[in-house]
Parts: sequence; structure tokens; C-alpha cells
Amino acid sequence: MRNVIFLFLTFITLNLFAQEVSIIPQPAYLKVESTKKPFTIDANTQIVIENDSLRNSASFLNDYLQKYFDLKLNITTIAQPKNFISLILNTRVSEFDNAYTLTTLENGISIIGTSRPGIFYGIQTLVQLFPSSKTSSLAIPAVNIIDYPRFNYRGMHLDVSRHFFDVAFIKQYIDYLALHKMNYFHWHLTDDHGWRIEIKKYPKLTEIGSWRDGSIIGLFPGQGNENIRYQVLPTEIKITPKDAVIKTDGIRYGGYYTQEQIKEVVDYAAQRYITIIPEIEMPAHSMAALAAYPEFGTEPNKKYQVAQSWGIFNKFNNVLQPTDTTFRFLEDVLTEVMALFPSKYIHIGGDEAAKVWWKQSPVSQQIMKANGIKTESELQSYFIRRIEKFVNSKGKTIIGWNEILQGGLAPNAVVMSWQGEKGGIEAAKQNHMAIMTPEDKVYFNHAQFVKEDSLTAGKPSTLLDVYNYEPIPAELNAEQAKYIWGGQGCLWSEYITNPAKVEYMLFPRLDALSEILWSQKEKRNYIDFQNRLKAQFKRYDLMGISYSKRYLENYKN
Repeated sequence: MRNVIFLFLTFITLNLFAQEVSIIPQPAYLKVESTKKPFTIDANTQIVIENDSLRNSASFLNDYLQKYFDLKLNITTIAQPKNFISLILNTRVSEFDNAYTLTTLENGISIIGTSRPGIFYGIQTLVQLFPSSKTSSLAIPAVNIIDYPRFNYRGMHLDVSRHFFDVAFIKQYIDYLALHKMNYFHWHLTDDHGWRIEIKKYPKLTEIGSWRDGSIIGLFPGQGNENIRYQVLPTEIKITPKDAVIKTDGIRYGGYYTQEQIKEVVDYAAQRYITIIPEIEMPAHSMAALAAYPEFGTEPNKKYQVAQSWGIFNKFNNVLQPTDTTFRFLEDVLTEVMALFPSKYIHIGGDEAAKVWWKQSPVSQQIMKANGIKTESELQSYFIRRIEKFVNSKGKTIIGWNEILQGGLAPNAVVMSWQGEKGGIEAAKQNHMAIMTPEDKVYFNHAQFVKEDSLTAGKPSTLLDVYNYEPIPAELNAEQAKYIWGGQGCLWSEYITNPAKVEYMLFPRLDALSEILWSQKEKRNYIDFQNRLKAQFKRYDLMGISYSKRYLENYKN
């Protein structure tokens, strides 16, 4: 009878483990070996690496264990017969790039990767097999996992111009991306509202351009009726009454990253197999640069200011003048930027350039005439192509928002499609790589709910909207679809002033994004995804992440 009870309890325990295997993003193949006992990680477990090239991934695992479970393991290159976590590099284990296998053995755990990133991704999966509360030993269910990414570009963006986030939080943000198997971080470093990267040849970019004299608090009627507000921090600023006045808080705001800090962050990301793509905006979104160096604008005698209000206003937002002097300035800036970022890709913006400034500028019109340029859209193309030629000469490739298609696409450019999918489709049909980041689906500064608890921008992009998004448009044929490099989420910071709000807007939509970019399309199932989120929320509680807890209402009872 005692044996029957033991077998029954063992069966119940193993089935509980089977139910607790909740991995996001969903692996390509997952089998829970319900008849096998779990393997327990304790203080005597050793992390066995094949050679020092895998020490980086082993250290990441050890740091995670120490931070959340007060458990520090020995890392060794000497194979152990039992109680081990082995990390092995074997390019023949799969035909797919950055693939891995994870197997729970009787005496240990084996992670085999086709590359060092593959092994690192296997570790992110192992982390999700850990308990979601602190314990001295970690029982890992018996599983057999084979996994690999669907898209080669799995990106997430962060705007640090509207609101600045310090190095410590940027590292934390990178950790969040790593845990979700993302491999690109798009760092939006410059815009109208603040220049955030030190450029030694042009010190005024940070001395002047990194600070603004206030931030918008609302729109008010003018002409003595200032006690009446039209809107408070509106999601889309539209000044319709002619006497409307933008009011700011008058508080000086700013900050920037030194080049040493940039190097520190780049190295931190590289240890997590994340490539940082810096963005230096041009020819528009350049008010911070023009406040520092007005000679590069279309009104060189004007005193420009770092923008204090969100949105695009032709009245305030000037653009760079496409002169040889301006291009030398930009080449100098990009030279310093490219020296800091090993990334093959440099994002140069290219969006929302108000053509009115070039149209009314005699200098711009003369440049157009001298180069046989008929329209201001073609002048934008001239601008982008000239920058691309310089960037290409340094062995790099430009990425631009979909407006770089205007007037003709630069020969080697990658298009980031944010105004729906049209730009990405057009780029793919022209045999250009495209990254899909449509605003209505994957802009995480948009509300998560129809009735949002906090101030946000734009119409809602719900968890379901994100999860149901398919990065490869249906109208592309198989050959054209190969040019869809992947997708990206964007987080603009107009209404995001602190790290807790970043986390609230990011989670759990980042989980959905990671699954549509990593997991195979046929594996996606929203109901199953919601069930797996239960375990993820507990993990976020353990990690102290301020995710949107309104989703917990779905799991009551």
C-alpha cells in the first residue's frame, strides 16, 4: 500500500511539473517527459563549459541564480559525471542558425547550441523552468526542447530624447530584451527634445542640445482666458483655435550619455548577444542640434530652441539645410557614432521632414536647381543618398523610417515601416530589406486597454493586437517575403517619465512581440499564450517588474 501511495504521489508531482512548463516565446519543439524525475539544481551543481568562449553565457546564468535565488555555482571546464549544467557548442546539432537543444537528464541539464547566441537563448529558456519564488534548490522538470528563431531581426526600441533614462536602467532594459530572446536594441538617441550622445567635436550638442527649458503640460486658450484648458497633455496635439497657447512646466530638463557610458552599454549588450543600433535623426527631428548649431538650419540667423512640446509643428520644427557644410557636420557626428557602435547598421531617421522649410529657403532651392532636383521629396532622397554613400564608405548600412522611400529609395538602405505596412511592402518589392513596426500594432507607447489607467499616446494596441500581428504581409509572394528581415516594437517616451512606466507599457506586450518574432507561425495560439503568461507574471513578481497587473483580472478563479 505504501508503494502505491508513493507511486501515486510521484505521478501527481510529475504532472504538476508538466503543467508548470510555460515558456515564452514558445519553442519549436517541446516534450515534457512526465515519467522521468525532475533534476534539482543546488549549491553543489556545477556549470560545465566546453571552453572559455562560453563563460559569458555561464556567468549570465550564474548572475541570475545569485540575484534571484541566492545560489552561486562553480563554473568549470572539467566535465562532471553528475549534478551539472553543461553548455556545449555543436554546429551540427541543427540546420538552423542560433538554434539550441535543452535536455533534462537524470544527473544534469544539457544545453547544446549551434552558436554562442544559441546557447545563450537556451539559458533564457532554462531560466523559465526555474521556480517563480525563492528557494534553496530548484527542481527542473524533465523536458526535451529543440528551438530556433523564425526571424533574424527581433528588435525593441526606446526613445531617450523626450525623457532620459540613466545607464543603470538602460542595462536593465537590455536584460529584459535578452530574457525574451530579442537580438536588436534600437536606441533613439537624438530628436527635437534632446540630444543624448556626447560628440567631442561638437560639444554644444550636449552643452545646449541635451537640455530643454520645460515640458508641455497642456494647451490653453489665449487672450486672457488662460484659466480654461482645452486638453492636458493630449495624446495628439492639434492646435485648432488660432489663439491656443502651449504651456510648459518651465522646469529645465535633460541629460546625456558620455562616450565612455555608451561603450559600457554597448559592451553590456554584446555580452547578451544584443546589437545596439543607434539612431541619429536627420534631416528633421533636429531641433536640439539646431539649438546648438543654428548655422545648419534653413534659417541660420534664427535662435532655435530645444523643443518643449510633443508632436510636429511646421511653425516650430525646422529641418537641416542640405549644404556641404551641413553634410560635413553630419559626417563628423556619424564618424564618432560609428566608432562607438560596432553595429553594421546605423539608423538615420528620415521621417516627418516638413518640406515647407526647403520650399521657402533660397539656399535649398538653389541646391535643387544645381542638382536637377524637381521636388522637395526628391531633395529628401538626395539628402538620404548622400548620407548613405558616406555611411557605406565606412562599411556600414543605413536604416531609415519608411519616409526614406520618398523621392526614390537609397541603393542599399533598409526600410523600417512604421506608417502601417505599405513602406515595408514597397521596400520588399524593390528587393530591399524591411523591418515591420506598424504604429497601430507594435507601438507600446499606445494604450494597452480601451480605457487606460494612465496617460498614453494614440489609439489602443492591445495584447491581442500585438499577438495577432503577422510581420509578413499576405500580398508578398514567397520570394518577396524573404526581404522581411523581422519586426520591432517601439516605445516613445512623451508620456513615459520613469522606469516603472516603461515596464508598465512594455509588459506583457513584449512577451507577445517575442513570440511573433521567435516562434514558428503555426505554433502561435493566443489562448495557450495567455495560460503561459500566468507563470510569466509570477516570474515578473520575483524580479520586481512593474508590469500591467490589469491582465491578472483574466486569471481570477
